[in-house]
Amino acid sequence: MKKKINIIGGGIIGLCSAYYLHKEGHEVTVIDQSSMDFGASYVNAGYLSPSHIIPLAAPGVMAKGIQWMFNPSSPLFIKPSLRPDFLQWVWAFNKSCSTKNVDKAIPAIKAIASLGRDLYDQIITEENFNAHLDKKGLLMLCQTEKALEEEFRVAAIARKEGLDVKIIAAEELERLEPNTKIEALGAVHFLCDWHSTPHSFMEELKSYLLKVGVTIIKNEKINEVATTHKSITAVLSENKRYTADEFIFTSGAWTKTLCKKIGVRLLLEPGKGYRINLQRDTGISLPAILVESKVAVTPMTGFTRFAGTMEIAGINHSINPVRVNAIASAAKKYYPEIEISEQEKSDAACGLRPVTPDGLPYIGRVSTYTNATVATGHAMLGWTMGASTGKLVSEIITNKKTSIAIDVFNPNRTF
Repeated sequence: MKKKINIIGGGIIGLCSAYYLHKEGHEVTVIDQSSMDFGASYVNAGYLSPSHIIPLAAPGVMAKGIQWMFNPSSPLFIKPSLRPDFLQWVWAFNKSCSTKNVDKAIPAIKAIASLGRDLYDQIITEENFNAHLDKKGLLMLCQTEKALEEEFRVAAIARKEGLDVKIIAAEELERLEPNTKIEALGAVHFLCDWHSTPHSFMEELKSYLLKVGVTIIKNEKINEVATTHKSITAVLSENKRYTADEFIFTSGAWTKTLCKKIGVRLLLEPGKGYRINLQRDTGISLPAILVESKVAVTPMTGFTRFAGTMEIAGINHSINPVRVNAIASAAKKYYPEIEISEQEKSDAACGLRPVTPDGLPYIGRVSTYTNATVATGHAMLGWTMGASTGKLVSEIITNKKTSIAIDVFNPNRTF
């Protein structure tokens, strides 16, 4: 049965949901409070990474976060706050930093990330998109024995999960990257990973959706939600009321605020990430993560992107130059011939990634209303999981068997 569907949020999750719902024959409207040309869906590292199977909430992360709290240039920075929802999130995050949570998360992350990677390829091929997609794998570059040992451990887990991974000695790095000098003891090469240029895919997808009749409404902030006893009847901006049969909330870090209006309390905090683009030849041909510094490096169409940090400090888009400098310093440390200029640092941008306490996204119908679905909380893997989440949302709305098991992503779960 054809349904009228409103999607609140026009990032990668919202647009991929619109793509698959339109394919099912539904009438789809995407509503976003921004101009839809900036934010996390545009400034991310562009990875399609089934290798990222360890969730953010893992043993030792909370202790490290507390230690890093006093270092504004640290890879993970949690700004203290007395907000009750923030304190609840911290408590739940600390509780989730366990081996049990990691063991639960690994197969779920692998499944949704692998599906997402393959669906990007399928969309680009079927719709003849000109968007960049490269299948060269991902290097985990390590400068210390301790980091190498940890990456070898993760590689062993990934291999057991059936992912294609290879150990790389220091002398092999020169062969893999002959046009730039790398300072590293060695690396793990996840051949299962691909990379892309986010804005090129986003622009292609928006153009496609408009062409096939999906309505996209920009710069329209939804402030209120109208409900009856068991269903949502409309969402409202300052000047307009949008009715539909189904409502899907995919507005990233802002989803929590809207869900509160329908009595759904999502533990969700925005995690700010930064990027620096170098619009020049760096000699880098393989994407890499600078493991000790937690910085991602991606050769994109016409430029190289350095991205990183996880700054949990509420919703704001202010640029912290200390954190930008930390990314630039990491680049120089691993690629000694690359110097990021002050101008390149001044052009840095940021995006807010929604982070759940257990490192797993919220995907599914909420328990309080029959026509409300949530898809958010993907943290650093929003790009990797974008297409697969859109596919799952479509399957939920059309009451089809989901492509993968989604119980662990239940938005009604407790911590």
